[in-house]
Amino acid sequence: MHGSVNSSETEQFDGSVLPRGCKHCHWEALHTAAKSTEAYALAKGRKKAEDLNQLLVGSGISPRFSGCTFDTYRTVDGGAAMGKALVACKHYVAQFTDNYAAGRSLVLSGNVGNGKTHLACAMVQSIIREHGAQAVIATAAEIIRVFKSTMDRSAEYSERDVLEELSSFDLLVIDEVGAQSGSAYELGVLHEVIDRRYQFVLPTVVVSNLVTEDLARYIGDRALDRLRQAGGQAIGFNWASARGAV
Repeated sequence: MHGSVNSSETEQFDGSVLPRGCKHCHWEALHTAAKSTEAYALAKGRKKAEDLNQLLVGSGISPRFSGCTFDTYRTVDGGAAMGKALVACKHYVAQFTDNYAAGRSLVLSGNVGNGKTHLACAMVQSIIREHGAQAVIATAAEIIRVFKSTMDRSAEYSERDVLEELSSFDLLVIDEVGAQSGSAYELGVLHEVIDRRYQFVLPTVVVSNLVTEDLARYIGDRALDRLRQAGGQAIGFNWASARGAV
């Protein structure tokens, strides 16, 4: 109908690729076909799937953690404490509409190998799938590295551009906070990101291997206080590492 069509494929969150087909047929079915037709229903479904996939691909979840969901989180070895952490994270997702409106944040802190990143990625996936929100996870080191790259004269973006981008997400998860050297510059970057999202009433999840008291000393009491505003919770992870048992 539309002559020759260039072949194109779209990367999927699960690592596969999906042929796109004729973009002209898709546009016409979505915008000109009657809403009662099968063509419109198929195009609408495809558009919804594409939008969801775009959010998932752009979420920052690496292939290692793409399969991390609430259902795959093991709670046997950690007992009641592990189950409590799982319930708290699931509740945060279930109440995300209210959490987003209030800018209510969350802190996951404690021992290594306790599944904090697993639960953080599960929250990001669930918030995208259930609420259609733009949720992104990035390590503190990645954020700091992008800020530092703006110092290069050839950089096409500024610190302000990076800060505005990080302040545009419905939810930002900052992983591995405290794994850095803790220089004044690094702490300043993290504090500025947390504070900017606080000023815009946007929720932030901070994940750290530091206990809450050490985290307060690392990022500063003021930044931690920002995260605890509006009823923000701190979930402690204090059981033995599960990595050796996996």
